[in-house]
Amino acid sequence: MSDRTVYITDFDRKRLEELLVVALEYMTSSEDSESLEILAREVERGKSVEAMAVGPDVITMNSKVRLLDPETGEHVSYELVFPSDANMSERRVSVLAPLGSAMLGESVGDLITFNAPGGPRKLVVDAILYQPEAAGDYDR
Repeated sequence: MSDRTVYITDFDRKRLEELLVVALEYMTSSEDSESLEILAREVERGKSVEAMAVGPDVITMNSKVRLLDPETGEHVSYELVFPSDANMSERRVSVLAPLGSAMLGESVGDLITFNAPGGPRKLVVDAILYQPEAAGDYDR
């Protein structure tokens, strides 16, 4: 999570706000609470933009991105998805996961900092491999 402005499409903001309302009602642990609070802060601080106006280098929902671990030089790719579509074996990370909420709205070149199970991690957004809005998929 950085202090700079992140961009969230109006469509994603609406769906994420709805997700937060439902998730807060059904949260079961303090870990869930922390993840939801992080996502809520990201959504709140994000600047809303029309889907057609979001830059092609911004991570939006359903974007596929390549991240770089600056310590090891290793690359890993993920798709940022809603919880119902999450599947880590397919590298589909939920927006409610620490990495997922940290990715939302970030751009190529940004440093993403998040709490992983093994402790704090830092990854750099290396490339956007697919962004729905750039592909003309404005309602995905």
